[in-house]
Formats: sequence, structure tokens, C-alpha cells
Amino acid sequence: LYNAASVVDAGQVLGRYYKRELPNYGVFDEKRYFTAGAQPCVVSVDGISCGITVCEDIWYAQPVSDTVAAGARVILNLNASPFAIGKAHQREEQVVAERARESAVPVVYVNLVGGQDELVFDGGSFVTAANGQVLHRSPCFTEDLARVDLGDGGPVVDTCTPLPGPEDSVYRALVSGVRDYVDKNGFKGAVLGLSGGIDSALTLAVAADALGPERVQAVLMPSRYTRQISLEDAISQAQALGVEHLTLPIEALVKSYREQLDPLFSGLPADATEENLQARIRGNLLMAISNKTGRLVLTTGNKSEMAVGYATLYGDMAGGFAVIKDVPKTLVYRLAKHRNRSKAVIPQRVISRAPSAELAPDQADTDSLPPYEVLDPILKAFIEEDRSVAEIVAGGFDRATVEQVVQMVVRNEYKRRQAPPGIRITSRAFGRDRRYPITSRFG
Repeated sequence: LYNAASVVDAGQVLGRYYKRELPNYGVFDEKRYFTAGAQPCVVSVDGISCGITVCEDIWYAQPVSDTVAAGARVILNLNASPFAIGKAHQREEQVVAERARESAVPVVYVNLVGGQDELVFDGGSFVTAANGQVLHRSPCFTEDLARVDLGDGGPVVDTCTPLPGPEDSVYRALVSGVRDYVDKNGFKGAVLGLSGGIDSALTLAVAADALGPERVQAVLMPSRYTRQISLEDAISQAQALGVEHLTLPIEALVKSYREQLDPLFSGLPADATEENLQARIRGNLLMAISNKTGRLVLTTGNKSEMAVGYATLYGDMAGGFAVIKDVPKTLVYRLAKHRNRSKAVIPQRVISRAPSAELAPDQADTDSLPPYEVLDPILKAFIEEDRSVAEIVAGGFDRATVEQVVQMVVRNEYKRRQAPPGIRITSRAFGRDRRYPITSRFG
């Protein structure tokens, strides 16, 4: 079995190429399924000798040089290259431009568009001249058909759509991922719990932009610990987006649970158990709505919380798709501000006030976690950059804090293993990117 590309003209197969470089890292498992090809493929298209390569082949010099040696005057590289922050610049500047200069031929880099489970393919197809200059760039996150003049040695017209900035590209990736996951899997729409906090606010905005507000339902589920401003902000956002919202107070359900459980817990101090009951009741309500309406439950936890286990298993983690699962908390805030630049749909109070799970009186995230401005760089260094505790401490972080964070990451693998799939936007996301055992200690 090969990962193959065929060139077909007028019903005739002119050539077939078998991919040579099979990636087997991160989200890629091609060596498990495919056999590597060994030969170049050059076909004549309207008198032009075109060399065919597939995705990973362009990251290595040998497949391209062999194809040029076989007579190719232009390289066509077919890709399903998933989005990650900074990936578009890397493709153009560090990979394709280098191959073009090495081989002294133009390279046409064509990339898939759309979502596939955790992955989003961002398009952004481009053409690079033999000197490494980008001659054409199609828009990202949208299908495009373009004719590009490779020139005859004279000047050519630059037709480059600018690459989107970091926040814009991430936001568009989230929108694309939600839209395709919901539509391709046959869901009627989406439903989520709207708390008045920043995470659910961003998730609601993404869902409304992806599906249209008429296909999204927001559910407010206040308890005795829910502040009035949280309810006000949640309703304000739903109205600004034109999303249907409903309120299901959970206090009576919490009381019923407590009446059943309090005799079992007699003499034991209150702890996270009582807090988690609230989250699990909310999860049950959302899943019931999903079952009845055919809407997909979108969970709202971010990467920072998923990393350290600051989430309730079968509670706020209960759902079908985790939209911001790979988005660090500090980036959540930047994305909210970015979305508001086109139209203010996330209340400013949601962005400016301190985050809280509102599961206990006067609760704040910093009661359990370091400030996110400290936590997120530590998590990035440990998870995405494979740095040790000593290396992270050498970067200027407090040793006790680093050790605490690393221990939380390791200890909560069991939670992440049970989380729904979510959109990958960083160089290493939890899931197929990072495969660690749940049981990793002795004794």
C-alpha cells in the first residue's frame, strides 16, 4: 500500500508517483500503513516536464534532486499539511525556498483546506520561483483556483495574498475546525455551557462564526456561587451574537445530590467533591440537550487547564469536541480581543476580570494555579519544547513552581486520555502528538 499521486489527462493515467519520505512523528503514522516509494516521477503536461512529489518529500533534498535529475522543469508538491502556529512561514521560508534554490526549478506547493478531527489544513498554496521568491500565494483557510505565470526568464507579476497574523490564523483555524467537525459528522448544530467566563465566551464566538448563530445554543446553568455579573455578561454576549440562550439553574439538583450523598460523607470535610458535583450536573444537562436535539456539545477547557488537570472529569470535560483544547489561557485572552476588533461580541468585563470556576465562594484560578503568565511559558517549555525541569529553571523560573507544574502535568494524563478530541493549533498538542503512559511511576 502506497501513499500515491496520479496524473490523469483525458481519461489516461500519464504517471503515478509513490511517496518516498513517510513521516512517523507527531500526528503522522505513515510508516504503520504505507510502503515507501523509491523512484521519481516526471510527466509531460502541455510540453512542460513536471515532477511529482508528495508532502514530506519536499522537506528533504534527495527526492527533489532525483526528480530534477530525471528531467523535471517544475516540481509539483501535493500536501495535506496541518496547521500550527508559524507553520506557514516555515513551509515557505525554511523548506520550499531552500528546495527551489537547491534544484534551480520552480516549486508549486498545493495544500489541503479544511478540518479532519483534531487537524485543520490551512491551505495557503503557493508558487516559488527557482530563486526562492514566492510568486503567488493563495488565501489561507479557503479553497482557491489560480493561474500563475512562471515566466520565461523575464519579470513576473507577484500575486501574493498576505499570510494572516498569529491571532487571526488561530481564530480562523478554530472556526474551520468546528465547522467541518460538526458538518462532516452530521450534527445539527452545537450547544455549550455559557458561564460568563472567558473560555466559554471565546468558544461561543467561534461556534457562532463557524456555524451561524441560528445553529448554536448557549445554556446558562447558575448555582449559588455564580455571580450576577457572570449571568449578565453571558446573556449580553449571546444577544450580541444572536445566539439562542436558555437558563437552567442547578441549585435544586445540587441539593438533591447532597441529600443522597451527605449521609455517606458524614464526618468528612468538604473538598473538591462538592465542587465537582456542580460541574457534573452541568455536563449531564448539556448531554441531555445534545441527545434530544442532535446538537454537538462543545467543551470549553483550554490547554493550560487540560495540562494541569484543572477541570472536572465527566463535568466540564463532558462533550463531543473540545474547541480550545490546545489554546493556552494567555492566548485565549488575545483571541478574544482579536475577535472583538471586528465587532465587540465578548463583553469587556469578561476579558478584564480575574478568571474563576465559580464552584466555591470567592474562588479564583490562582487559588490553585500559578498566574497564567507564569504557567503558560512553563507548560510550553515542558510540553512543546521537551525541556527538563533544570532547563526551565535556568530560563528564570522558580524551581518549586516548575516542579509543581510538571508534577500536575504528569499526574493528570489519565484525565486528558478521557477528554474529547479538540483542534490542534500548536506544534505539540495533547493526544496523538504527545503519547505518554498514564501509569508512569513505581510504588
